[in-house]
Amino acid sequence: MTATADLWPLFPDHIKQLQTRAERLFKRENLDLVAIHSGQQKRWFLDDMNYPFRANPHFKAWCPETQLANAWVILKPNTRPTLVLLSSPDFWHTTASLEGAPWLEEFHVEHISSPEAIEKLLPYDKKSAAYLGEHIEVAKALGFENINPDPVLHFFHYHRLFKTDYEIACLTQANHIAAEGHIAAADAFFNGESEFDCLLKYMAATRQGQNEVPYNHIIGQNENASVLHHWMPDKKVSGSLKSMLVDAGAEVCGYAADISRTWSKQHNEYEELIAALDQITLALIDKMKPGVEFPALHQLAHEQIANVLFAFGFVSCSPEQMIEDGITTVFLPHGLGHPLGLQVHDVGAAQADERGTPIAPPSSYLTLKTTRTVEPRQVYTIEPGIYFIEPLLQKLANSRNKHLINWRRVDEFKPFGGVRIEDNIVVYRERNDNLTRRTTLDAYVKKVTRLA
Repeated sequence: MTATADLWPLFPDHIKQLQTRAERLFKRENLDLVAIHSGQQKRWFLDDMNYPFRANPHFKAWCPETQLANAWVILKPNTRPTLVLLSSPDFWHTTASLEGAPWLEEFHVEHISSPEAIEKLLPYDKKSAAYLGEHIEVAKALGFENINPDPVLHFFHYHRLFKTDYEIACLTQANHIAAEGHIAAADAFFNGESEFDCLLKYMAATRQGQNEVPYNHIIGQNENASVLHHWMPDKKVSGSLKSMLVDAGAEVCGYAADISRTWSKQHNEYEELIAALDQITLALIDKMKPGVEFPALHQLAHEQIANVLFAFGFVSCSPEQMIEDGITTVFLPHGLGHPLGLQVHDVGAAQADERGTPIAPPSSYLTLKTTRTVEPRQVYTIEPGIYFIEPLLQKLANSRNKHLINWRRVDEFKPFGGVRIEDNIVVYRERNDNLTRRTTLDAYVKKVTRLA
């Protein structure tokens, strides 16, 4: 957990809002108790070592300490939430110290000496109780019948998209931390260092290791920038450095930053393509307002990408035909963005209501996962891109549209891999707050590129 002291004055109201939501759920579902399990350590197959611990995101919504295995948050109607902590001597492992933590004041705290001892704090009759967590075998052993019930999950998932002031503050701090990592990685790139060395510089600047960040760092140089999730950084530089795409974040109290930036080693046409994508990103963010359906933004992104593909001479047909024939999806094969919060791709992205009514994607973009209507106090990423991905280009080359592509022009840009620009946006009723552009990264980009 990386946090500053100014978060904690916001925490009591955060818990109050979560409790207000929970009270509605108790009445609606006739529940007397919800037990949220942080999770347990998982052991490697045929080994005595554990995987890095990842807490249940429902637990993280209540508890800002994310490294508490075998912990619980117990919710009851009209009652202060109970935080149950495992307090058994362990000289093998380092355990999180909560001594003096100001946020503990919002809980009634219980200590158990073994994971099994949680049973003493739960009612014998659990017909009106629900378990939320990953470990189904634990829930069954404790006698729960309602295990991750859909009505409860849908309710919490729907409301997770509406952020409290505390949550927005966590996301803001995470963006500032991640920005320092992006700057350090860019400096290393301009000094001619490898993907792996750029990764090391990123981690040193953020002070967060690979098991502390919300997702694996994506650092791709040259052709590797075309791999959307390039998670195996090369330790050596092969050939001359041309480009680097970094998609990497940071975490504060369980809340994620998710930022992407792309760099050109030289002032050239590739850097002009980066600048064009940057302008598209900002234009799309400006269009993201309450009442706008996210699929409409995704469609607008493809219209903007089509204009760039035509302007740079990659495709010779009209933007309308590019979209109708699916040519733009070759160069932008992923969604425009997603909700951001306790999970990088946060839940509730396709729910119409708290009952879980699904919002189907449009027929033209059937794989689109974010289909919700934008509302105030929601947080989204906006991340358009243009990539030169060999398997997709090969499929296009074998299609009836191959004559529409300037393959010589495409071949000129393939060694650069691709471009992605990604910002994290809080939507308000009257304005948007671009958390990413409020960091030192924005000034750095303008300093080293033609965006100045």
